[in-house]
Amino acid sequence: MAVRKDEKRGKWLADAYIDGKRIRRWFETKAEASRFFNTVKQRDSLFSQFVLQNSSSSEGERLSKLCQLWFDLHGQTLVNGKKTLNKLLLMANALGDPQGANFTAEHFAEYRKKRLQGEIIFRYAKTVTVETVNLEHKLLSAVFNELSRFGKWERPNPISDLNFFKTKEKELAFLRNDEIDRLLACAKLVSDDLLTVVSLCLATGARWSEIAELKASQLVPYKVTFIKTKSGKNRSVPIAEHLFKSIKLKQGKLFNVHSRDFERAINLAKIELPEGQLTHVLRHTFASHFMMNGGNILVLKDILGHSDIKMTMRYAHFAPSYLESAVALNPLANR
Repeated sequence: MAVRKDEKRGKWLADAYIDGKRIRRWFETKAEASRFFNTVKQRDSLFSQFVLQNSSSSEGERLSKLCQLWFDLHGQTLVNGKKTLNKLLLMANALGDPQGANFTAEHFAEYRKKRLQGEIIFRYAKTVTVETVNLEHKLLSAVFNELSRFGKWERPNPISDLNFFKTKEKELAFLRNDEIDRLLACAKLVSDDLLTVVSLCLATGARWSEIAELKASQLVPYKVTFIKTKSGKNRSVPIAEHLFKSIKLKQGKLFNVHSRDFERAINLAKIELPEGQLTHVLRHTFASHFMMNGGNILVLKDILGHSDIKMTMRYAHFAPSYLESAVALNPLANR
């Protein structure tokens, strides 16, 4: 064993054996890794014995145990941490719950194939999309990355070299003005709560879950504050006075709504949405109309609560001036 650099991670690995037990530690510099390696190789030293006694590698643990360890050390701090853990445990079971040390990219590649072919099913649909499989890949890879950062995983990430599937950019469906009018009318037929939730989504660009889970404490005249968001940051968005006054304040959750109610209103309004899209069309509709009406892309980023401007740039082409030079500068313009 020795000291070597992992070019992909950009870190130095000190890899040694003490009394038959393998000890691996990552360092930012070669000097740190070499110092650790040379010291730990002195088998009778107090430092060597301390490292041996406190080595807590999880390589022998089952994949499900590694996922639980990830949750205990990191996942429980995430907004959707428990939901993510449940998904990871389903994946571990479908993979046969192998020992971490025996889990390979080949195992996950076979799992992906079976997921796409409908041989492994978690919910109602018999098959899943490439995007779903890529997300599962990302989630499981993050488990090994985080455990490595906590010193609980000393091997390379077993699926880090496995490429994600390439995907095509999906159509960002949004509602036209006449569709918005029909939807609001049909939402009122379903329930007053649904009408208010749909109106708030269209007025703030918030996610369905952010509005559906609203409590009175998140409202002040004339503003709504979203907490426990996907990005982890709270954000406040102003709303019109008449919309604020239409909200009936009470203890607990303000609205009794379900996505099925929204689907019913969509069907009543005879609105066709792309496959796989439902409530999120409200968020797309807000963002699209915001840009079409001359809104600023940076302001939109803050309203939507995006952590990365790249997410918001999906809506840039809706701006009236976007790429308008194509009209004036194309070869037919002066003919």
